[in-house]
Amino acid sequence: MSSRSATHILTGTRIRERRLALSRKQADVAQAAGISPAYLNLIEHNRRPVGQELVARLAAALDVPRAELESGREEARLAALREVAAGLDQRPEPARGGSAPELDQIAEFAARFPGWADALVTLSGQNRALSRRLVSLSDRMTQDPYLLTTLHEVLSAVTALRSTAAILAEGDQGLTPEWRARFHANLDSDSQRLSTTAQALVAYLDSFEADSTMLTPQDEVEAWLAAGAPPLDQATDLASDAARVMAAAHLERLALERRLLADADLASAADVAPDPLAIAQRLGRPLDLVMRRLAVLRPVGYEGAGLLICDGAGVLTLRRAAEGFALPRQGEACALWPLFQALANPQAAIQARVEMPGGARFDTLSFATRAQPGGLSGPLLSTAQMLIRPASAETAAEPVLRIGPTCRICPRSACPARREPSILQAG
Repeated sequence: MSSRSATHILTGTRIRERRLALSRKQADVAQAAGISPAYLNLIEHNRRPVGQELVARLAAALDVPRAELESGREEARLAALREVAAGLDQRPEPARGGSAPELDQIAEFAARFPGWADALVTLSGQNRALSRRLVSLSDRMTQDPYLLTTLHEVLSAVTALRSTAAILAEGDQGLTPEWRARFHANLDSDSQRLSTTAQALVAYLDSFEADSTMLTPQDEVEAWLAAGAPPLDQATDLASDAARVMAAAHLERLALERRLLADADLASAADVAPDPLAIAQRLGRPLDLVMRRLAVLRPVGYEGAGLLICDGAGVLTLRRAAEGFALPRQGEACALWPLFQALANPQAAIQARVEMPGGARFDTLSFATRAQPGGLSGPLLSTAQMLIRPASAETAAEPVLRIGPTCRICPRSACPARREPSILQAG
């Protein structure tokens, strides 16, 4: 059987299963197809190949479309079943259950029970989708700062209302008109605050229930940027008030930086200078400004570029995706990114070639700055940013730093910076 192709095996088996389902005798089907019963028996047991013309005659005899007997249509089904089996093998040992799937019989199973095979593939896909949804919901409920802050605001407003109402209910007779009016004003203010916060929370929950994923205000802003940053009155990605405030502030920064470094000047310098540091020196502008403007303008040589910005705590405050560079959820970035190395080396330009788990390589430039916006007595604030663009083939021999998006979905098991096991690793 190993000398015959899976195509013949599937075709013969499907012919036999169709005939048996119709309760037809081999002799009747063979006569209708113009072949001998003995030859049909060999075909059904996958001992003879079946040409296109004969398949057509057998399909007519069995009253079934020819595509139902041909096996080419089964390739996608077989691939899907193998993917289901591979998913079972990747589960932790206690969750694997009993015997492993019989991979050597997968073609026979798909041919004899196509309905069950399709049902298995469909249910497996639904299970994976629900698992991803569960992980997303769990992460969001425990890590979403906007949701936690809003719930805290609701509880705070409810507590204030209850306290004020209790005072009025228990001691109303002893209150002066001035204090009574003050408490009534507090009730009015707290009730309006509760109403506004509750409406914002409902709108926020509705926004991520309508989609397959749930968005924080920063997620909304990033989706808005990916859509080309349309005018705020036309931005459907900005569902929350907080996201609209952040988007408006972002537009103000872009306008200011465009005045400091015009598009034409940047594009002209990029044609001459080989790298962002050379561009900054040529134009006499700060390197961090040049990096941000390159990520927005994307002149020749910077097509598909992206930008990551983080604060001194390592929290990403801006994520402008580069083509092919996988970005994780907020707060879950890979600790090996040069972006974080720059925080410890302010004012030093750090160039690195990085490689993602899938093999895609990128050239990065990271740069950190420090500022004291409150003067000498104010806090010291650090900001780091990393400009990302697809690696050029000319420098393929440079050392490569192997990174990932985040530990949870990175398959590099031997990574020294791993924080938690990957869900992509077996066991």
